[in-house]
Amino acid sequence: QVHLVESGGGLVQPGGSLRLSCVVSGSISFNYVLNYHMGWYRQQAPGKQRELVASITSNGNRNYVDSAKGRFTISRDGAANTVYLQMNNLKPEDTALYYCNSAPPLNWGIRYWGQGTQVTVAS
Repeated sequence: QVHLVESGGGLVQPGGSLRLSCVVSGSISFNYVLNYHMGWYRQQAPGKQRELVASITSNGNRNYVDSAKGRFTISRDGAANTVYLQMNNLKPEDTALYYCNSAPPLNWGIRYWGQGTQVTVAS
């Protein structure tokens, strides 16, 4: 079973920055996050569909939703099996519950969503 634990969210003013972390653990291989496509998703309101914000493929290609381009950077650490999302110049519309998962989600042994980490951008 694969476990996902997100952290790093918080309350930040517009224009501020946050770095989210997602530790992947459980019955996984060393360098799991390097071997599979991983992504960061966000849900802006309960019941609203999760949106893929950023993804990184097994060969290192990165993709971003248009609203995140130039502001967000996804990265990973294979030795720590951790995926990061650096978010700069945050805007109120970035307020959401952020999750990591495989891309597409619920693949490669991942059967659940983690608890997510809340990001709130407000003055």
